[in-house]
Amino acid sequence: MNKSDFNRRRFLELAAGSFLGVTSYDSFGAAGEKSAPAPLTNPAKQLIYLYMEGGMSHIDTFDLKTGHENQGSTTPLNTNVEGIRISSHLPNLAKHAEKLCIVNSLTSTAGDHEKGNYFMHTSYQQRATIRHPGLGAWHHKLRGKLNPTLPASVFIGKESRFHGSGGFFEPEFEPLAINEPQSGLKYAHSLVNEDRFARRISLAHDIDAEFIKRYHPKSVRAYGDMYADAVRLMDSPDLSAFNIHKEDATTRDRYGKEPFGQGCLLARRLIERNVRTVEVSFGGWDTHQNNFTSLPELCHTMDQAVAALLDDLHRLGKLQDTIVVLTTEFGRTPLINQNVGRDHYPQAFTSVVAGGGFKGGYVHGKTSEGAEEVIEGAMTIPDFNATIAHGLGIPVDHVLYSPTVRPFTVAHKGKPQLALFS
Repeated sequence: MNKSDFNRRRFLELAAGSFLGVTSYDSFGAAGEKSAPAPLTNPAKQLIYLYMEGGMSHIDTFDLKTGHENQGSTTPLNTNVEGIRISSHLPNLAKHAEKLCIVNSLTSTAGDHEKGNYFMHTSYQQRATIRHPGLGAWHHKLRGKLNPTLPASVFIGKESRFHGSGGFFEPEFEPLAINEPQSGLKYAHSLVNEDRFARRISLAHDIDAEFIKRYHPKSVRAYGDMYADAVRLMDSPDLSAFNIHKEDATTRDRYGKEPFGQGCLLARRLIERNVRTVEVSFGGWDTHQNNFTSLPELCHTMDQAVAALLDDLHRLGKLQDTIVVLTTEFGRTPLINQNVGRDHYPQAFTSVVAGGGFKGGYVHGKTSEGAEEVIEGAMTIPDFNATIAHGLGIPVDHVLYSPTVRPFTVAHKGKPQLALFS
C-alpha cells in the first residue's frame, strides 16, 4: 500500500472512530457486533475443492424425493449410515457416508452460470469494477505456505473461470493452473545445462538491479518472488508431486481414467506434499436436455474419483487435517422440462463436505416434499464459505483492503454454521 492509500485508510479509520464511535472492524466488519465465533482449537490445514461446473442436480444426487413426480427415474440407494440415502448412481460414495456432511439446504440468488460460479467461489456478487479473491487466495494470504517450495494453491481443470482467483491480492496469490493432470507441470525443467542457466539468472539479476532499486512497489517484488519460487521448484524433489505416473496402474485406475479422476489423484499427491489448497473442476453438469441419460455417466466419474480420494486421505492420515468440499454453482429444477432435462435452480441445492473436523454421517437442512424450496436450516453461499473458512482457521471477521481501500472479508457477511462441526 502506498502512502496515499495508507493516509486514506487512516483517515477512514479515524473518522469512523471520531464520528461514529466505532473501530474500523466495527465500521467495516459487522456493524458494531462481533459475531465471529471463537477459533477452532485444531483447524484443518488444507483444502481440496471439487467443483461440479454447470449446476449439479441436487434431486438426482444427494437430496432424493422418492415417490414424488419430480424425482423422475433416479432411484435411491441406502448408504452405510442408517437413514441416509443417496442416488443409486453413487454406489462408492454410499460406502463412505460416515465421512460425509451433506448440506441439503443451500440457497443462492445467482441463477446464471458465470454469476453463480463467481458467487460460490468468492461470496461476493460479480462486479465490473473489482475482482474478489477466492477462498484459496485467502487461505494462502492469512495462513501462509506449508511447503515453501511448492505453490500454496493449485487449480486443475479447464472449465472454471473463477478457480480460487487471487482477485485484488498481489500476483503471488494466484493459483498455479494445470489443464491436464496427466501432463503434470509442463516446462518445469531448464532447456540448457545447469551452469549456463545459473549464468543467465545472474545476468538477469544484474540487468534488473537498477530498475528494482528505483522502483520497488509490492507488485514488482511479487513478480520477482514468483520467479524465484519457480527457479527453486525446478531443482526441488517436490517437483515429482506433479507426476501422477509415479503411481502404479492400479491406483490410477481406482480414480478413473477421466481427467477429473486423474485430477483428484494429482490433488491427493499435492496434499501429501503440503500444498495448502487444490481445486479440481469437472464440467458437463448443465443438463437442460436428457438429464437422466447424462447423469449416470457424470455421477460415475464423480463417484469413483471422490470415493478413491476419501479412501486414500483416510488411509494416509490426512483426512482430519484436510477439508474436502464437493460443490457447484446451483441446483437443477425439480420440475422436469419438456426436453427431459432440468434447468437452472438457485433456490435450493446441495453441497457435501468431508474431513477437517466436520461431522460425518450427517445431513444438514431439508427441502420441501418436491425439493423446490428449503424448509429447514437454510444456508446462504457466504454462510457456507464462512463455515469452510472457519474450519480452516481463517478468521471470518479479518478485514483486508482492496487497492481502492475498500474493506473485504473472506466470506462477506457469512456466518459459520457451527452445527456442521463434530
